[in-house]
Amino acid sequence: QVRLAESGGGLVQPGGSLRLSCAASGTAFRYRSMGWYRQAPGKQRELVAAITTGTATTYADSVQGRFTISRDNAKNTVYLQMNSLKPEDTAVYFCNTWVTHDYAWGQGTQVTVSS
Repeated sequence: QVRLAESGGGLVQPGGSLRLSCAASGTAFRYRSMGWYRQAPGKQRELVAAITTGTATTYADSVQGRFTISRDNAKNTVYLQMNSLKPEDTAVYFCNTWVTHDYAWGQGTQVTVSS
């Protein structure tokens, strides 16, 4: 069973940057499209960005041009580089397979954007 471990979150001022990492156990990860999702208090979990095995990417309109998703299959890791952060980006960030969420959700990593 694949386990996901997200890291890299924290408190950052508006306009700042963070780089999130998602490490997956096992080797099946490299054969799956992966996504970063987020859930803000009182809101449903939403897709932020996704990357295919061929490294094609897609982004939510709200983060287009500010966030970049990438993957390193040798390290079984997917990354999310977040720049020009806004208070509305505050949420718990998770990774999972895309389009369907086939792995058990990890604990996520908290991102708080505040001055």
